[in-house]
Amino acid sequence: MATYTLPELPYDYAALEPVINPQIIELHHDKHHAAYVKGANDTLEQLEEARDKGAWGAINGLQKNLAFHLSGHILHSIYWHNMTGDGGGEPLAADGVGDLADAITESFGSYAGFRSQLTKAAATTQGSGWGVLAYEPLSGKLIVEQVYDHQGNVGQGSAPVLVFDAWEHAFYLQYKNQKVDFIEAMWQVVNWQDVAKRYAAAKERADVLLLAP
Repeated sequence: MATYTLPELPYDYAALEPVINPQIIELHHDKHHAAYVKGANDTLEQLEEARDKGAWGAINGLQKNLAFHLSGHILHSIYWHNMTGDGGGEPLAADGVGDLADAITESFGSYAGFRSQLTKAAATTQGSGWGVLAYEPLSGKLIVEQVYDHQGNVGQGSAPVLVFDAWEHAFYLQYKNQKVDFIEAMWQVVNWQDVAKRYAAAKERADVLLLAP
């Protein structure tokens, strides 16, 4: 049996219009995300075969493939739930996400400063990548990470709570080469309720995620 499976979308293909059109959502989920799931499962099978045969000539490539595909699967699984057609705006205590709002202010000085940093991180990835808001358990604060491909340039132990996909397949059919316009539009569909739940869970599991020295 496959270890990983493609999760269903939490909404229909048209739910995020006009920010993201249905064709992009369908292709992105059903083709690209599915490919990462298949890639992770295929690589696990190849590693099992290598163990059985004691044939380790391709170990470096296999480990890189596993990190690439598995991280792609994880980030996309977060991405779909990070968005909602009823989202956007600024996280506020009145909406039940006060802890997250306070953490953003404490970690970045202001919501505006945080938004600017995450927007720039996502929009300026060289080639393919992501902008990520993550909980860093050693400091107990939120940090912004700029992720190349799916797995590079991240702090070990940090837990992603909000992810912006800046790969071309996430926007090109609608926004052409205007990555910045896409990232700016993404703020209209952020599901702060989902982000707040992920932040709370990451804080609660901090000692499990990483034991501080």
